[in-house]
Amino acid sequence: MARIAVIGAGMGALAAAARLAVAGHRVAVYERTETYGGAVRRLERDGFAFDTGPGTLPLPAVYRDLFLKTGKEPLEACVELTQVDPSARHVFADGTEVSLPNASRAGVVAALDEALGAGAGARWGDFLVRAREAWDRTRRPLLEEPLWPNWSVLAEREPYPAVPHKRLLRTRRAGTLAEIAAWELRDPRLTALLESHALAYGLDPRVTPASAAVLPYLEHAFGTWYVRGGVRELARAVYERCLARRVEFHFGAEVTGVVEKDGRAAGVELADGSVAEADTVVGNGPWRVADLMRGHALYPPEAIEPHPEGMAPGRIVVCLALRGAQEAGAAHRTVVHTPDREGELDLFGLGEPPARPTVRIDRPDDPALRPDDAHEAVVLTTTVPSLTHHDWTAPGAADAFADRMVTEAERAIPGLRERTLWREVRTPEHTRQETGAEGGGVPAPALAAAEGTMLHPANSTAIPGLFTVGGWSHPGGGLPHAGMSGALVAGLIVEGPDFRGSQ
Repeated sequence: MARIAVIGAGMGALAAAARLAVAGHRVAVYERTETYGGAVRRLERDGFAFDTGPGTLPLPAVYRDLFLKTGKEPLEACVELTQVDPSARHVFADGTEVSLPNASRAGVVAALDEALGAGAGARWGDFLVRAREAWDRTRRPLLEEPLWPNWSVLAEREPYPAVPHKRLLRTRRAGTLAEIAAWELRDPRLTALLESHALAYGLDPRVTPASAAVLPYLEHAFGTWYVRGGVRELARAVYERCLARRVEFHFGAEVTGVVEKDGRAAGVELADGSVAEADTVVGNGPWRVADLMRGHALYPPEAIEPHPEGMAPGRIVVCLALRGAQEAGAAHRTVVHTPDREGELDLFGLGEPPARPTVRIDRPDDPALRPDDAHEAVVLTTTVPSLTHHDWTAPGAADAFADRMVTEAERAIPGLRERTLWREVRTPEHTRQETGAEGGGVPAPALAAAEGTMLHPANSTAIPGLFTVGGWSHPGGGLPHAGMSGALVAGLIVEGPDFRGSQ
C-alpha cells in the first residue's frame, strides 16, 4: 500500500483519489481552500442557489464509470440526472430563434430547416456526420489514453474530414472552425451556432483547429444532462465517494513545495512548515506543479510545452435572484448570440471584453435552487479576457460588464432587469482565488491537429513519482475531461508506465 499525496480537490483530483483508494493505496488530499470541487462551486443566498461553474454535464458516462469502479452504488443512486430538452434555445443576431432537440439528429435538422430555411438543417446534419468521424478518430488516443511520446501523430493529422472547397482554381479544405463555417455551413446563424461551442471554452474559432467539431458533436451524440440540485451535487457525490473509500482530506492546507528524495517525489511541504511524506505525489495541474518544483524540468524532452495558462480567457458569471415564477416551457439553456462577431473576437487579440457579448443563460426549473415557486434563479455566463489582459478588480469594471450581459440576455428574457431582486457578479478573480489558476483562466479541452498547440502536457512528468491531473494537463478542461484525467493518472500509478487506458 503506497502513500499518495494529492494536491488540490478539483474534480480531476477527486476522481484520481477515489480510484487510487479503491486500488488499496493510502490517499491524502491537501486543498488550500475550505472546500472541494475546484471550479464546480455553488453560491447560496436568501434561499437561492446558483452553479457558478459548469451548469450542465456532458458525457455522463465518464462519471458513471467512476462510480462503477469505486463502489457498489452507481452514479444515479447518488445524484439525479435528467436530460435537458431542448438541449438549448438559440437567439441569433437577426432575431431568429431555434430550439434544438436533445440528442436527435433528425429533430435538429428539422428544427433548423424550419427556423433558418430549407437546406440549413441538412448542412448542419452533414457537418455532424463529419464531426462524428473526427470523434471516432480521436476519442481513444486523445481522451482515453495517456499522452505518449509519439503525441506528434495527434499534432500533425487533422482528423476532421473537411469538404473540398474550390476557389480561384485552388482546392482547399477547412483547417479551422471559422473555415468550416464559411465553406461548409454558409450561414451566419450556423456560424454562430458552431462557434458558440468554441467560445464557451475560451477558444478563438479563427485559429481553433477543425478537430474542435467534436465539441458540438459530443453534445449532440451524448446529450446534455442536468444534475438535480445543481452540478455542485456531482462534486458532493464524488467527494462523498472519496470519503467512503477512506481518502483523507486536509482543507486549508496550502502546499508550498514538493519534497524530493533520491531523484523522485517523496511528499509535499505545507505552508505551516510541516511535511507530509508520500511515495507518490499527484498535482492538480501543470501550472501548479511547475511552480512547486522550483525550476525542475517537469516534462520529458519529448513532451510538449504547456499552453501558457495565464493567457487562457476566463468567465464572467452573473447570478440573478428574480421575483416572479419561471414561465411554462422556458428552455433550461438559452444562448444569445452577439450581433458583433468581430468585436467579440477582439477579446482574443486586443484583450478587450466585448461590447455586445454572446451570453449563455441557465435557468433550470429546480425547486432546490429557489426559495419558492414565486422566484427564479438564473445564471448568465460570458467568456472574457483573463486578469492577465483586463483588470476585473478595478472599481465598477465587473458591474459595468454585467450590465451589458443583462442587456443582451433581455433579448431572450424581456423584463429581466425589472425582475431582479439582487445579483452577484463573479469574475476571473474569483476563479483565481478558488482554483489557483493564474489570471483566472479556464482550461480548454485537448484537441488534435494544429501542430500540437491544443494538446496539454502529459500526466507523467520527468520526476519519478510525480503526476499531474486536472484541466491544465492531459486531456484538458471540462467536466468529462477532468474525470478522464483522474482515470488516466490512477491507471499510470496502479499499472505503471505501460498503462494503455481503459478497455
